[in-house]
Amino acid sequence: MELALLGSKSFSSTSEMMLSSPCFVNSTQLLKFSPQLSSCRVVFAGFSLRGSYSSTSPNETTSASQHRVLDSYARRINGTSSPISTLFLKKDRVLDAFDDEYEGVVVNPELLPSNPHVFASALRSSLHHWKLKGKKGVWLKLPVERSELVPLAVQEGFEYHHAEKGYLMMTYWIPEEPCLLPSNATHHVGVGSFVINDRDEVLVVQEKHSTLDLLNLWKIPTGFILESEEIYTGAVREVKEETGIDTEFVEVVAFRHAQKVSFEKSDLFFVCMLKPTSTEIVVDDLEIQAAKWMPLEEFVKQPLIQSDSMFKKIIDICIARHGMRYCGLSVHQLVSRFDGKLSSLYFNMVEDDHSDCRAE
Repeated sequence: MELALLGSKSFSSTSEMMLSSPCFVNSTQLLKFSPQLSSCRVVFAGFSLRGSYSSTSPNETTSASQHRVLDSYARRINGTSSPISTLFLKKDRVLDAFDDEYEGVVVNPELLPSNPHVFASALRSSLHHWKLKGKKGVWLKLPVERSELVPLAVQEGFEYHHAEKGYLMMTYWIPEEPCLLPSNATHHVGVGSFVINDRDEVLVVQEKHSTLDLLNLWKIPTGFILESEEIYTGAVREVKEETGIDTEFVEVVAFRHAQKVSFEKSDLFFVCMLKPTSTEIVVDDLEIQAAKWMPLEEFVKQPLIQSDSMFKKIIDICIARHGMRYCGLSVHQLVSRFDGKLSSLYFNMVEDDHSDCRAE
């Protein structure tokens, strides 16, 4: 089928012009337009479009030239927003992506076009394609080595979501309604470990780098949980790294929730009771100034602990647990049908035969 429009005019692309056999393409064949066509004259509604391309080196530069020619032709029909431009959308101009569970799409970061111009054109076409398909959120993960694509995505309306060492995650909300995409992580998770031996000595450390308020304070080992790490394994790891002492996790005895701490994020700090299984201290020279076993009574009498209501309450709880006058939360591994994954549920029941906690 051939269409007629605007009389007979012609357009020629001088990019990579080659002498070759001409071909004639109608509107149906246009959808199959290929880099292998060395010279073509497209008749769309009587409008003659001629383009010549190299058939010996079909690369992304050639593809970009084709896209510019076709986009220019589409815009001349009825402006940049003409629905006729969708006739020029080739399948390979929609970015490779897969559907998520929430009617959105996740762009495959491993198959991004290497040419920024091709990426920009494909991203624009993809957004139009996903909008027609009723998609909602778009997740675009750009590896650090592809940082030149960031401003191109911003120009199309993408926003920063979060960044890691190796990538930047960007998002785009398609519907004209409030965005329902989840925000970036809002909390840090830390642990503090109360380790006490059979002689009522507490494992304490002095940090190399601390504020003036905490200078010379002997404190329990603390640290942040790593990504994909459990609370109980993180507590054991931090003690081992800072002091060289091996331990067994007993319970979570308390946790603190504070707002707007590092980078304006909220902070969850879990206080854990651990049982030592070794005695020889090996100090981590990178973070720790000193470490030792300190008598519990001496530890509690430190002025800063006595004057700070938070510190004092935490130590009081740990002492109560050590004296079996308080029950914390032990860890239990369970699988939920919701996600089919093994998870840690922290709870305690006094009537549990395996518990050594005795309530008053």
